Amino acid sequence: MGKHSKNNKEIKKEKKEKKQHDKKNNKKLSFKIIIIFQIIFLAIIIFSIIEIYKWYKENKSNNEITKQISDYVTIDNEKEENDKDKYSIDFEALKQQNSDTVAWIKVNNTKIEYPIVKADDNSYYLTHSFDKSYNSAGWIFANYKNKLDGTDKNIVVFGHNRRDGSMFGTLKNVLDESWYNNETNMDIIFATEDNNYKYRVFSVYQILKEDYYIQTEFDDNEFSKFIEEVKERSIKNFNEKVSEKDTILTLSTCANDNKYRVVVHAKKID
Repeated sequence: MGKHSKNNKEIKKEKKEKKQHDKKNNKKLSFKIIIIFQIIFLAIIIFSIIEIYKWYKENKSNNEITKQISDYVTIDNEKEENDKDKYSIDFEALKQQNSDTVAWIKVNNTKIEYPIVKADDNSYYLTHSFDKSYNSAGWIFANYKNKLDGTDKNIVVFGHNRRDGSMFGTLKNVLDESWYNNETNMDIIFATEDNNYKYRVFSVYQILKEDYYIQTEFDDNEFSKFIEEVKERSIKNFNEKVSEKDTILTLSTCANDNKYRVVVHAKKID
């Protein structure tokens, strides 16, 4: 009986010791988990700070380049806002900075006022600035398939939708009623080394990511169908007649984390 009583006490003692040991182990495990989460949280903070710094540095670099480029654009303030000859572009100076320069563009009531470059593909200027340094903001560039020699049926120009409004960050303005109902916004100035041109907006819309609207070459029948399609997509009927004899300009940027595209189509009117 005494021995049995002693065993019970020993069992209780062992259970108590085991419970205390488990409790101690649980505390150690909890402490380790907390440390791991703290390390992960710290790593996230450090990564975020690095990314913010990179974003700031890249934006600062592009802003400095844009400011420098503005010295190569002369504005005649005596001419009307939509006069294509209001702007005189020093392409020789621009080409000294970047030989890939092919054009210059201005879209009213946006921040879009940039030289356009063209590479051998549509990837390079997604991650390179005007000075060809690596930059996630990229630059404004034309479809590599475009010739920019006056024979293109559809000149397609791309740019990133930057949160600070740079590049094509303000192209989304075209979806606002206040923008597309303002007549002064309908004319886009597009200058090349040969001449300054004016393009009249006839379609604006947002669509899921696709390649259809960036086609550059057509026969007359294909082009007529293409024009009909993109006009039907427009969020407004601009009542602008576009024929198979016309040539057009297309501006494109991403939206909603690259799921959609904001698109503008305009026809050359002179």
